[in-house]
Amino acid sequence: MSRHQRHHYKASAYPTSTRGMSPPMITLYDVPGHTPQPWAPNIWRIRFILNYKRLPYKTVWVEFPDVEAKLRSINAPPSAVRSDGRPVFTLPVIEDPTRNPMAPEVLSNTNHIAEYLESAYPARPVFPEGSRAMQTLFVHYIQEVFAKPLLPIMIPLSHQGLPERSRSHFPPSPYATSGGHGLQMLSGQQREQAWMAVEEQFNFLAMILEKNGHGDGDGIVAQGRELSYADFALCSVLIWIERMAAHDGWARVRTWNGGRWCRLYERCREYMDEL
Repeated sequence: MSRHQRHHYKASAYPTSTRGMSPPMITLYDVPGHTPQPWAPNIWRIRFILNYKRLPYKTVWVEFPDVEAKLRSINAPPSAVRSDGRPVFTLPVIEDPTRNPMAPEVLSNTNHIAEYLESAYPARPVFPEGSRAMQTLFVHYIQEVFAKPLLPIMIPLSHQGLPERSRSHFPPSPYATSGGHGLQMLSGQQREQAWMAVEEQFNFLAMILEKNGHGDGDGIVAQGRELSYADFALCSVLIWIERMAAHDGWARVRTWNGGRWCRLYERCREYMDEL
């Protein structure tokens, strides 16, 4: 059993109770694909932090139709609020009883969870001193700019990879067919054009990261030489592509920019979930 495996635990969607006095551990609520294999990039960010900080945790899988009811049952705060005031319940969520088993901390929203884990468990920081503002900006860029051209490709593929109950529950999106819920796969020419737009984003980011390769870093990671939250946010996107578009997507991305993205993937591999 590897060091990583010794610090990681799993639970099924309906975990059974355990006997004895095992110490409390963090629960990470995640959404399964067609297998209970982690794939969602926002949730991967948290999984990376838990693994990197060597925090014992277990995974509870929750299908999309069950998310709101499950999160309400554990008194999870909404991850956002709609303009009309209605709450939005999304994953990831963590439940942390390790400091107070009688009143566990329950947190939602990826960035809020990341901030909490860094404050509550400062050993092996993912926000090195003085980097929090710039990393927050970098992660915002990854989510709101860098990943946007991927959505027309990856959302339909991710939908296709969901269990049947979750597919039928999937909310309408800009990539839906006229029926509102079915998600339209891109045609051959459309897909090639979409991947060209994705490659432009990768090329730009490679140019930026290369600035760390001139004596003040290795040119692979965002903070120079040590892994940080920024790298985990970026590698979470790579995992999304590798898990949901292995042949059409990852086969391309791994060759771009001289294999840079494979090198980042390998740097992060030690902190990836092993199923």
